[in-house]
Amino acid sequence: MTLLLTPESASIANYLMPSAVVDADHPAIDALARSLTAAATSTVEQIKLLYDWVRDRIAHTCDIQAVPVSCTASEVLTQGHGFCFAKAHLLAALLRRCGIPTGFCYQRLVFDDAQPNHHTLHGLNAVYLAGLDRWVRLDARGNKPGVQAEFNGDDHREQLAFPIRPHLGEVDYSTIYTQPHPLVVAALQTHPTAADLIAHLPTAL
Repeated sequence: MTLLLTPESASIANYLMPSAVVDADHPAIDALARSLTAAATSTVEQIKLLYDWVRDRIAHTCDIQAVPVSCTASEVLTQGHGFCFAKAHLLAALLRRCGIPTGFCYQRLVFDDAQPNHHTLHGLNAVYLAGLDRWVRLDARGNKPGVQAEFNGDDHREQLAFPIRPHLGEVDYSTIYTQPHPLVVAALQTHPTAADLIAHLPTAL
């Protein structure tokens, strides 16, 4: 069953605004967005170029066993890695810089299948496709064995990193937030190392 996504705001303009965390107006964000999309001939192509770049070129902090925790889009770009939430901040900043409305979505997932009662939040994006008048979720977490997320530009079908398993208490939250959730931002800004953040990840919205 397809999840019915619910925008937090009825104003598309609110999904284009920069902020302290989604610093789409940062010079480095602007330069990268322009560079990556210079040859794009459609909005869908812009989305795919930016999405693939963040997914593949910015590592997930845990995958490379990095220590620092990034939060703002420009921090993620500088460090070259981030947790799922932080990668979503960067992708949103790049897309918004190109005039593409982008929001934030979350899932509640089992952190480790060996501990099925231990849940954590997972962060991803939703992008507005004006031609279809439809929001589509994108997960730039980063692919690895067992995880294969894509943006299917042809049919716009969602292919997320983690399809939820309701029998394990996993949840797709339907709200598309205009800015990263305060619980997520607080966690990223309060815990400076990956190990510390993992021990204090939000478990639900």
